[in-house]
Amino acid sequence: MDLSNLSPAEGSRKSDNFRRGRGHASGNGKTAGKGHKGQKARSGAPRPGFEGGQMPLYRRLPKRGFTDRNSKIITAINVSQLNRFADGTEVTPELLLQSGAVSKIVDGVKILGNGELTKKLTVKVNAVSEGAKAKIEAAGGTVEVI
Repeated sequence: MDLSNLSPAEGSRKSDNFRRGRGHASGNGKTAGKGHKGQKARSGAPRPGFEGGQMPLYRRLPKRGFTDRNSKIITAINVSQLNRFADGTEVTPELLLQSGAVSKIVDGVKILGNGELTKKLTVKVNAVSEGAKAKIEAAGGTVEVI
């Protein structure tokens, strides 16, 4: 592999050497693909989204709320789902993902206190509720927030 035999991926480039308006024989002559008359056939056609003076759709629809740039998407899991692991296991977000306890992790995992725990586990997650922490420690395990 060297610079002399590099080429773009198949289909990634569209040729722009298509010459419009060069006579009937070219297959794209006369109106050059713009159809017959009308606003869009002429130069200075309106911008995308312009609806001929009617209030455009993007202004007719209500704007509600906002998206906080600093918010995190935390995956919640209950203490009862930790019973799937054997005694003495170190439970991490990666292990939860592999075992199928959670389907996807975006910004982190939080353990919630619903259900009972019968196994002694070492839990290392991003967040844990007070109730869940009490139940894990009551079963003889430990909790570490990473």
